[in-house]
Amino acid sequence: MVYLKSITFPNADTEYDFFMSIQRTCYDSYYPFKILSKNDLYRLDFEAVTILYGGNGSGKSTALNVIAEKAGISRDAIYNKSNFFPDYVKLCEMNVEEDIPDSSRIITSDDVFDYMLNIRNLNDGIDLRREALFDEYLDAKYSKFQMKSMADYDQLKKVNNSRRKTQSRFVRGELMDNVREYSNGESAFIYFTEKIGENGLYLLDEPENSLSPKRQMELMSFLEESARFFGCQFIISTHSPFLLAMRGARIYNLDKNPDEIERWTELENVRAYYDFFKKHEREFLP
Repeated sequence: MVYLKSITFPNADTEYDFFMSIQRTCYDSYYPFKILSKNDLYRLDFEAVTILYGGNGSGKSTALNVIAEKAGISRDAIYNKSNFFPDYVKLCEMNVEEDIPDSSRIITSDDVFDYMLNIRNLNDGIDLRREALFDEYLDAKYSKFQMKSMADYDQLKKVNNSRRKTQSRFVRGELMDNVREYSNGESAFIYFTEKIGENGLYLLDEPENSLSPKRQMELMSFLEESARFFGCQFIISTHSPFLLAMRGARIYNLDKNPDEIERWTELENVRAYYDFFKKHEREFLP
């Protein structure tokens, strides 16, 4: 499915005209001006899966943030818009094939990190409460409690429960089941599967972060199926050879000036992996 067909960014002449028209001179940064134009990136045309490949400073994350802002796509984590971000976005032109669904969103590494941190904090809180309940169980079970008034009724129930149940059953009854603490990779993968639904435009900024090679391949399959069967469009910035190998993906190599559409097997990062494993091929033989 294709919702966003293309986007054009201001070229160097347009940026120059903008700067000549303003009187603001007290800013240290004009970001995102001069980022994409520096590499002659002026237009992107999208397929159901489009990948932006390039090193640091190539502008791939900047392009994703600009697209998200221009399309009005939801996001969780705060990012550095800068004072000139709205001005830059106004100079961009967007061409849509279909209305962009409200469920669309941009997912960055900060989103995934915040999610993992929240899970860890939740588990820490539950673990502290569990320790307190262990102490409550022992105090109640071996106390010489006698009910003297209705005000003691809750304590009576706790004493009876402690004497009737094992320690673990008592704690489970008083406390919700512990939220399973997944590894960072498992939590990151779960985050993507929870946030990516049907019929949406999703911008993913280096989703391979925190994912093992196995999880990256699982994410690749999940994204391929979402694009093929569930009406999703993806624009992804990545270095992962597994994600770069997605079927039917249009890959922009932003390390080239101007940018070029290339096959994943032609990319420098992928070739480095290939050459390394080719060099050690004999070591993999039984």
